[in-house]
Amino acid sequence: MPDPRRATPRTDHVLADDRLQAAVTRLGPTLVKQAVVRAQELCRAGEVAPDEVADVAVAGLPAAATTMRRVLNATGVVVHTNLGRAPLSGAAVEAVRTAAGATDVELDLATGQRGRRGRGALEALAAAVPDAGGVHVVNNGAAALALVTRVLARGDDGRDTVVIARGELVEIGDGFRIPELMESVGASLREVGTTNRVHLADYTSALDDSTAFVLKVHPSNFAVTGFTSSVPARDLAGLEHAGRRVPLVVDIGSGLLEAHPRLPHEPDAAQALREGADLVTASGDKLLGGPQAGLLLGEAGLVERLRRDPFARALRVDKLTLAALEATLTGPVPPVRAALARSVDDLRARAHAILRAWPADLVASLAAEVVDSSGAVGGGGAPGVELPSVALSLPEHLAAPLRAGEPPVLGRTVRGRLLLDLLALDPAEDDALTDAVRRAAGAGTP
Repeated sequence: MPDPRRATPRTDHVLADDRLQAAVTRLGPTLVKQAVVRAQELCRAGEVAPDEVADVAVAGLPAAATTMRRVLNATGVVVHTNLGRAPLSGAAVEAVRTAAGATDVELDLATGQRGRRGRGALEALAAAVPDAGGVHVVNNGAAALALVTRVLARGDDGRDTVVIARGELVEIGDGFRIPELMESVGASLREVGTTNRVHLADYTSALDDSTAFVLKVHPSNFAVTGFTSSVPARDLAGLEHAGRRVPLVVDIGSGLLEAHPRLPHEPDAAQALREGADLVTASGDKLLGGPQAGLLLGEAGLVERLRRDPFARALRVDKLTLAALEATLTGPVPPVRAALARSVDDLRARAHAILRAWPADLVASLAAEVVDSSGAVGGGGAPGVELPSVALSLPEHLAAPLRAGEPPVLGRTVRGRLLLDLLALDPAEDDALTDAVRRAAGAGTP
């Protein structure tokens, strides 16, 4: 019997296949060669015939030159941190494609001279928050707060202390903590009040010659209830020590630019500025519904100081982010806001339409039904707020095959059933959801 190792075609012969040559253009030579090598190994093991190596290599090619995969978000969490937070709108995706090539991101085409970087995105942000005298964008929300702290509390004027309520010393994702972030760029913190209660007098008594600014942080990823009190921004604005006005910085976190009817207790940038905040920091990839970015809004002179600081260069956003942010602000309603606007009646009608499209025997075998559900904002926004929703209820054992499918589908299990919640799922993905369930039902067994 011939040795299959000797019959295995050479790499250059396999790569000469027209399909693999086309894949090199799309994916690059490294990924294509890896697929060929895997196919050759199968051939050497006697599992693939020599004349099948090219076919197996083609079948083993990745769909794209990235390990990230598109996922159908049926969790009911609108801004899911593990799924990349806010999905971009179609307009934002198209803007990213435009920005991927050579662009005028930092060029004035009329004069041929250097222009203000990302002017379109900055103008759109300024128009969206007219209460802000100046705006700037950095690479994420934590970077925005770090830049403010470094510039205002660097200590070269003897002021390096930030006054903050003890109950607002928030830990954000992956174990990072706001106080440690601020201390890492040179600030000292002066905590006031207790975990559950703080009063205006606590702030005023903490001010001294070393105070750089007062910071108010919205605890967006947790809620303290019961015997509590906090001081609103309007009461902290204009605090003075020894005749000097102490700046007020408000970190709203979630990126809500104006009040939203379904989130009445979530602070927004416009209101914070109207109440007297000198600077507002926020994220762009949460309730704003755009790309990852840190937003800085406020008094024009302060914002310009931040923009001109050398540290700002290390936090600069790229052209793709600027393009996506501009399109999010000026384009159609982004997916996050669309999800928040969905009514239970519309979701229920969608769910029933999906079930009607399934074969009757599939519905019966899965005991599939439409059930009321409860979604969440997610992404560290609006803790405790339940968003009424509707889901498809399926057997729990389908969770694993659905995650392993293409595209993967993520739901959540509740009392032994898998719920595929429609709140965060774009209606255009309903057919893909149906196909995924059919495949998983054929592959999964209890």
